[in-house]
Order: sequence, then C-alpha cells, then structure tokens
Amino acid sequence: MTDAQDTAADVSLRTTGGGPPDDGGSSVAEAPIPLLEPREGIPPVIADEDALAEVIAAFAAGSGPVAVDAERASGYRYGQRAYLVQLRRAGAGSALIDPVACPDLSGLGEVLSGVEWVLHAATQDLPCLREIGMIPTRLFDTELAGRIAGFPRVGLGAMVEGVLGFVLEKGHSAVDWSTRPLPEPWLRYAALDVELLVDLRDALEKELDRQGKLEWALEEFDAIASAPPAEPRKEPWRRTSGMHKVRRRRQLAVVRELWEARDRIAQRRDVSPGKVLSDAAIVEAALAVPVTVHALAALNGFGHRMGRRQLEQWQAAVDRARALPEAQLPQPGQPVTGPPPPRAWADKDPAAAARLSAARAAVSALAETLNMPQENLITPDTVRRVCWEPPADVSAASVGAALAGYGARAWQVEQVTPVLVAALSA
Repeated sequence: MTDAQDTAADVSLRTTGGGPPDDGGSSVAEAPIPLLEPREGIPPVIADEDALAEVIAAFAAGSGPVAVDAERASGYRYGQRAYLVQLRRAGAGSALIDPVACPDLSGLGEVLSGVEWVLHAATQDLPCLREIGMIPTRLFDTELAGRIAGFPRVGLGAMVEGVLGFVLEKGHSAVDWSTRPLPEPWLRYAALDVELLVDLRDALEKELDRQGKLEWALEEFDAIASAPPAEPRKEPWRRTSGMHKVRRRRQLAVVRELWEARDRIAQRRDVSPGKVLSDAAIVEAALAVPVTVHALAALNGFGHRMGRRQLEQWQAAVDRARALPEAQLPQPGQPVTGPPPPRAWADKDPAAAARLSAARAAVSALAETLNMPQENLITPDTVRRVCWEPPADVSAASVGAALAGYGARAWQVEQVTPVLVAALSA
C-alpha cells in the first residue's frame, strides 16, 4: 500500500493561499496575492513569419518544460480552431502567437519535440494545437494531476490560488478570441494563464510523489500524449439538446435534416451553429413537423426577427424529412455496442446487475480511500463491460487482462483488480 491513502486535499491544500505541505505535513495559510501583470510585461502578438522565427529560436534555446495554452472562440465561431497560442519557457520568457496570421506552427512544434509540455486540461487544447502542427511527445496535465492528487477544485484559477497562493484574473475566458485586434486586457489575461503553469507543475509533482501517485499520473500523461486523434463522431445530430423528447422516426428525420442544414450554413459563415438556429428550435420543429412556412413561423425559435428566406430554407429541410420513404428514416436509437443501459440489467440479467452493484460499491470505496474521482480511478464504462461479460474463470490474472483489454493503464489494473475480483466472485 502506498501513501495514496493520505488525503491529497489536506486542509492546507484546500485553504486559500495554501501550498503542498512540507515533510512534516504542515503549511501556513496566507492571503492570496493578485497576479496582475506578467513578469516581463505583455509580450507582443506574433503575427508574421520573421517574428515567429525569432520565437522559435528563443524557445529552442530555452530550458526545462514549456507551458502551453490555446484560446478558442467556442460559441462564436464554427469548429474548435485556436485563435491565440500562449507559451512560456525558462530562458525564453512568454510568447503570444496569432495562429490566424501564422497558421503553420510545425516549426515551433519540432524544436519543442522531446520537451515536456505543461498544459491544463490537455485534452481540450490538443486537437486545436494538432491542427496547427503542434503535437507534444511528452506532457504534464496540471488539471489531471490535481484530480489524481485529490484536489476538490481543479480549475486553473483554483489550483493556482490553492497551491501557489496567487489569484488569476477570471474575466476573459469566454470572450470571442477571433476578435482582431485583441484588446490589451485579453492579452494580459492570456499571458498570465501560462505565467505560473510550470511552477504549478513542479508543486503538483512534489505532492503526487508525496502521495505515492506520481507514477500513476505519468502513465496517464503518456496515454494522453500517445492517443491518436479522435474519430469523427457518428451521427452527431443525435447530440442535439432536447433529443429525449423526440420519439418518432419521422420526427428524428426532421432533427437530422435541420441539424445538417444548420451545420452547412454555420460552416460556410464560420459562426457557431447555435447562432444560426438553436437546438431548442430544431426540437420544436421536429415535434410539430410543420407543413407550411406559416406554421413553422409560429413555433418558438423561428418567428422572432427571422426573414422569409430563412424560414423557407428551414421549411425546405422539414419538407425533405417529410418526403423520405419509411425505409430511409433514422432508427430511434443509435446502434449499441457493448452492454445495454444499466437500468435494463435487472430484467435482462439479474446476476449481472448484482455484479455491477457490488463492483460499483467496491470501486467507489477504493476511490474514496485513494482520494480521487472514481472516473479517474477507472472509467465507469470499463466496469460495466467487465461486469456484463466477466471472464469465465474469475481470477486476478483474467480480470486484470480484461481491464487492460479495455484500455486501463497498468496502475489502474493494479489498484482495481483486487476489488473487482472480490465483487465478481461474490
């Protein structure tokens, strides 16, 4: 047993201004310090190839890990592209790069290959960084580190305040980063996001090591860095908010036609799909299946300030769905791979339902003992799959192999196998 049973969210780590405890486990809480300006001031935005070449040279000559962040324009623009990239490295200082003016950052990615990248919530930024040629081979995710260490709040601001004792500005996280030129307060906010990221990484590494969880975290970071790009989602229209109200196949066809029409328009105009037509309006039209533009205009989300031409294009999508033959209508549910929904287990397989109940309780207790979220200890889907189709011969070897087959890391297999063996055997 490791020191992981010690509480990671020690009072000193939960207290404003508290840092990781020293060897004696004590730390004095102090008032947090507002972080108002980057150490070297706000760096100029890099927006041409000559300036980019200078940044590449500076960061190649730097030392130690590199802090990386990216700002997107979610809710304003189509897709998840990066509109600002922030970096900081010892010996190089901070840099703000405009990936619209400099869309190919592969040269920067190459000189940082092999360097540890420090990101907060890495899986959110890696897709947009990959699009511009920046792909890490090694990384340290400060949000995930906080989860594994048991911190109750793992947002960047909360972590910087709780661990390092500094308060970051919070006002510009949801602004339209596609705006040009970017206002100075936004640039200050962006530069401060990477100002203390390496300091936070160093403190979290010490805390994870103290708890005996550092190797676990490193396995998780390696898994993120080596993961291939996510496959495009199948039938993304099914994720329309409010879909649970739509039951009939003809209505589902209306959702699909409206969603796809909206997506084409949003992509062409480079705006967020929600600014073209809301999910709520799509569901309203699907439930009503209007037969005329006048009937469509009477529905919530369509009548207010919407022109005749717009109404006609949405009615045309509804008409396409109305005209589809039965054989081409979408099925009520997506094809299910793996176990059925747990709520159906009691009827389909009472023994499997009992196994799942025991396994969930055991995993929950273990996660509490290790002081980390259950989903970081082992994914709920993995537990369901093992309980639905357990190995014929339940043993540590067979259960461990099943967990590994579903993608569990070595540390997860080591921790979870004993409790699952007990649950499956019971």
